[in-house]
Amino acid sequence: MTKQPPFTGSATAIVTPFRDGGIDYEAFGNLIDFQIENKTDAIVVLGTTGESATVSESERYEIIAFAKRRIGKRVPLIVGSGTNNTQVSIRYSKSAESQGADGLLIVSPYYNKSTERGLIEHYSLIAKSVDVPIILYNVPSRTGVNVPISVYKALSSIENIAGIKEASGNIATTAEILHTCHDNYHIYSGCDDLTLPILSLGGKGVISVVSNIIPEIMHTLCHEFLSGNHHTATEIQLHIIPLINEMFKEVNPIPIKTALYLLGKIQNEFRLPLCQSTRQDSIEAVLKQYNLL
Repeated sequence: MTKQPPFTGSATAIVTPFRDGGIDYEAFGNLIDFQIENKTDAIVVLGTTGESATVSESERYEIIAFAKRRIGKRVPLIVGSGTNNTQVSIRYSKSAESQGADGLLIVSPYYNKSTERGLIEHYSLIAKSVDVPIILYNVPSRTGVNVPISVYKALSSIENIAGIKEASGNIATTAEILHTCHDNYHIYSGCDDLTLPILSLGGKGVISVVSNIIPEIMHTLCHEFLSGNHHTATEIQLHIIPLINEMFKEVNPIPIKTALYLLGKIQNEFRLPLCQSTRQDSIEAVLKQYNLL
């Protein structure tokens, strides 16, 4: 079975800008345009970086509708629709598909720490409810569960489960997935600092946080590697390591939203329990180091 990748290259896990407690759609539209003008290969809304856990269902609908209108057909729109409740995940997934999402990003259930059987049934039911491509999202630091290779193997025959966002931070896990599941999945890095290593194992790209501020650089890193220009891609990856490190010294998306605020693109606003950064001076310094500010 040959599955088409939902995208190739760098997809930006875009932030959700807030103003006075609500969604700042003017800023959101400008962020989308900035991403596309600077060569991002896809846009992911309502992921971890988009603070999806504090967005209401009605706001979800509005965010997706707005993003789809603004993006049009310029790049794929991927929507985060996973929760720790299978029926809610199905509802969110069907709604996103009906609104024109080109793909879905579905995190493994958090807090409800599933068994292998539970994970297989959870993902299978969601996949059967929609036709668009699904990217499974493994991020054990947030969910408390590292998706076992056996689960990926069991799900590999489902045609619309096309990709995996691997954010365990363990490059050996990616290698094991590819060794075990062969060509049944397209693998994407979920860690900016592991983009090049995952590409080198056969990955198709990255779902990136740092590309909120350097979309063209992340796009170029991926496409240089995929075009065979490995030395150039390596130089880019190594060059941006200090910037990436600063963006994860507090819990995501606090640093990246602070950077966007310092760049004048959004308000410095979060929804609790996320709050303003205590490292604004350090973030400002690294932006200046990279001539972004």
